[in-house]
Amino acid sequence: MMIAILIAALLVLSVSVVTVGERRRRRRRGGGDGASDGLGQDHGRWCCIGAGVKEMSLRGDPAAAGDETAEELLERVRGMVPPALAAAGAAAGFPGRWKAIAAKLEALPACLSDLSSHPCFAKNALCRELLQSVAATLAEAADLAGRCRGPPPDGKLRTQSAIDALSGKLDLNIRDCALLVRTGVLSDASGPSPPAHADVRELLARLQIGHTEAKNRAVDGLLEALRSDEKSVLSVLGRANVAAMVQLLTAPAPVVREKAATVICQVAESGACDGLLVSEGVLPPLIRLAESGSLVGREKAAITLQRLSAVSPDAARAIVGHGGAGPLIEICQTGDSISQPAAAGALRNLSAVAEVREALADQGIVRIMVNLLDCGTVAGSKEHAAECLQNLTSGGDSLRRAVVSEGGLRSLLLYLDGPLPPEPAAGALRNLVGAVSPDSLVSLGVLPRLAHVLRVGSIGAQQAAAAAICRMSSSAEMKRAVGEHGCVPLLVRLLEAKSKAAREVAAQALASLVSWPPNAREVRRDDKGVPSLVQLLDPSPANTANKYAIACLLTLAAAKRCRKLMISHGAIGYLKKLSDMDVAGARKLLERLERGSLRSLFSRN
Repeated sequence: MMIAILIAALLVLSVSVVTVGERRRRRRRGGGDGASDGLGQDHGRWCCIGAGVKEMSLRGDPAAAGDETAEELLERVRGMVPPALAAAGAAAGFPGRWKAIAAKLEALPACLSDLSSHPCFAKNALCRELLQSVAATLAEAADLAGRCRGPPPDGKLRTQSAIDALSGKLDLNIRDCALLVRTGVLSDASGPSPPAHADVRELLARLQIGHTEAKNRAVDGLLEALRSDEKSVLSVLGRANVAAMVQLLTAPAPVVREKAATVICQVAESGACDGLLVSEGVLPPLIRLAESGSLVGREKAAITLQRLSAVSPDAARAIVGHGGAGPLIEICQTGDSISQPAAAGALRNLSAVAEVREALADQGIVRIMVNLLDCGTVAGSKEHAAECLQNLTSGGDSLRRAVVSEGGLRSLLLYLDGPLPPEPAAGALRNLVGAVSPDSLVSLGVLPRLAHVLRVGSIGAQQAAAAAICRMSSSAEMKRAVGEHGCVPLLVRLLEAKSKAAREVAAQALASLVSWPPNAREVRRDDKGVPSLVQLLDPSPANTANKYAIACLLTLAAAKRCRKLMISHGAIGYLKKLSDMDVAGARKLLERLERGSLRSLFSRN
């Protein structure tokens, strides 16, 4: 008897399902009878039939589901909420978990209403995919709740795990629904744009919704889009898209984190979104990736940190504040040919910010940079290390002493021996000469290296070498040593440099050196010595080297030949203007030249 009743009930239900399907097909053909599809009217059915029949009713016909319009799919999903909620309320065991699931099910209708009220709801494939995901979650909720009316069917632990997984899916559905409405993803993905831009917009939107595997596929598509048409991708990037990429750096799957780091690295290298990446919190996950990520992840993190550390002092301070110096120093020790120079470059950028230098020194950056200078084999690493040491030594005496004590001065001198001595090494040497005794400077061979830099270095390197000579030449012994190493003619040549700063520092060095008579004779013998110094008497406000030229010429004016040479090159005219401007020494030199000119006139008469 009972068997007969069950068979009859199943036959009635199957007829009902067929009728619903027929009504939908008629409505799509335009010949419907205007009646509801019936799904929302059969909620009582969920309390009296088996779990298998419930799942069939919830899911519907898979083939037919693909033909539903967005509005039909929305109506079907809405109809699935009450029975799933009723089933959750009737489930036994784990009452706290089922109560939480019921609360999430109760929140779904409001989220669906917000979604359906969006102008782009029916136009966007993302809405349809989200509704299909919600439908699958509701079907799973009803099925699991139905099986939990009695003792746990799969044992306590497995059932608890299944309930927690269901709760996570509901959280994801609710979050994605709210995100589609709140962040403008629907408008981004549906807005009028060229086909290529529309595809990119959809990819970027997919980064923000769905489960990890769906986001993984979206990242793959975005990487391909960046390779084929980077400009199109960058042109449609917005804050929400950048935030979604940043969030993927903390995805559970290592492969997703690695791909996200690759995308962010390429975006950062383009320079299009530097400030946006920092403001959206990319630094902490990048630092964690640099510390414990895969080989590729660490490489991409180091490259991105190098780029972002140069954006602003605030970004550099944030990297140090989040503990980024330690992982970068570690990469400098153990990294490969890609990550090591990137990490060294990032540390160079950080060391340019005065406030963080002591913090960097506390983490051992000086020793690491000196080691790179000595043993680095990767192109770029040595140059970054020299620049880092130059930045560090531009600060207080404690850092200069630290570099000297770690052997940094000797390493810099060896680095300067090459055919093209690097400017950062010359700059670091300029900063360090005041922290070492004159005897040590001579014994270490500083002067031959400075002469080498003045002879073959770039203008910037020559300027640094001339500044180092200025700082060293306070004693008669050092002035003599500088002259004996052939630096004076090289400094005279630097007076003709195109760089105003280089001309000024050369004049300053010569003004100090000519107090040693042999050095003054070197300048007098040089055909370009006096004429070049006279040219530096130009009284224009932009010329700040004239005071050093006056000091040098005052010493040289002791020789009659030099006075005549100064007058013949127009020194008197310059000096009259400089005297009116009260430039130090100008009046004294002018009087000396004018007296000599008068004596010369009387002697001719």
